[in-house]
Amino acid sequence: MSTSPPDRIMGTVRPIDDRVGAVRMEDLYDTPIDDLWSALTDPERLARWMGDVRGDLVVGGTFEARFSSSWTGPGRVEVCDAPHRLLVTLDPGGEEETQVEATLVSEGGRTRLVIEERGLPPANIGAYGAGWQAHVEDLGRHLRGQDAGDWRARWAALSDAYQALAADLS
Repeated sequence: MSTSPPDRIMGTVRPIDDRVGAVRMEDLYDTPIDDLWSALTDPERLARWMGDVRGDLVVGGTFEARFSSSWTGPGRVEVCDAPHRLLVTLDPGGEEETQVEATLVSEGGRTRLVIEERGLPPANIGAYGAGWQAHVEDLGRHLRGQDAGDWRARWAALSDAYQALAADLS
């Protein structure tokens, strides 16, 4: 479903200021926008590629998440403009608060997805980049009807490349 070759680095990292940075993933999927939106927002589908999300999944609602990356914690839905934009805050009010924004654009029968997480500590931004790419690759597998891959193994395989990207920020 994704048009990306398996060895491509899909993400970029950038500083926001001297305290935080962002990781951005972008890919094009051979699926209609409504199907991709469902994969991002339906808890049953999220569980197949990213992790368990439970709670009040409406604007202003809160949820608890446990991702395959081992991140666990609370979140809040900030914006839900189906099927084009989703913005959530992870760990709202906490020391590690970040925002994750997903933007979807229909391109014929395909859909472009951009995911960006902002507010990340620069020292760990490479690890976050590798993690997000592993998640996005699992999304592609899910959309093809396949099981998620070995998230940890893929994260480890991508880590050096993303650490190199992060080193370019200094």
